Amino acid sequence: MLHCLESTASPVSNWIVQLRDVEIQKDSARFRNNIRRISRALAYEIGKTLEYKTVDVTTPLAVAKSQVTADKVVIASILRAALPMHEGFLDVYDDAENAFLSEYRSYRDDGTFEIKFEYMACPNIDGKVLLLVDPMLATGASIVTAVDGLLRNGKPKKIHFASVISSRKGVDVLQKHFGDDCEIWTAVCDPKINDHGYIVPGLGDAGDLCFGQKL
Repeated sequence: MLHCLESTASPVSNWIVQLRDVEIQKDSARFRNNIRRISRALAYEIGKTLEYKTVDVTTPLAVAKSQVTADKVVIASILRAALPMHEGFLDVYDDAENAFLSEYRSYRDDGTFEIKFEYMACPNIDGKVLLLVDPMLATGASIVTAVDGLLRNGKPKKIHFASVISSRKGVDVLQKHFGDDCEIWTAVCDPKINDHGYIVPGLGDAGDLCFGQKL
């Protein structure tokens, strides 16, 4: 159920190092590009689990038999941090349908928070493969809330969650909540989250590093 790219040595490790480095991550354009590159790798690995069909392709010389994706794919992103991930996934699934959700953490005086869900643009997802992407899987709360919203638009054939960095706690929450109904894909899985709900060692606030600090 959990697929971690870090378990096999690959160039993805180089991009993770650049994302984490406090000096390199000051370059927001490079940060976004590394998110996109890792996302393409995640999308490629997920693609191995999809269903395919054989088609005939006419070349200038003959007819070739090739495999194309039979599943209909919907890519869903949680704004705003997931936008570079969305672009990376679209590079692999260029004919996918798209969904966007707006969520944020609303902090209480005691430091705890709840997830506020404000907006969703989503096609019908009934019978389709849903790829829900968010660069940081910390507590898992935003993913659970997002799925509750997305399921208003149908029951998908399969749900895949993709993140760049996950926490062990976030993975445990999704596994407990969704069981075998989903697959979790991540580039790296970190051991813990801090009192503010940030992944440690993590990389900081992915949205701010991509697009600048918010008020």
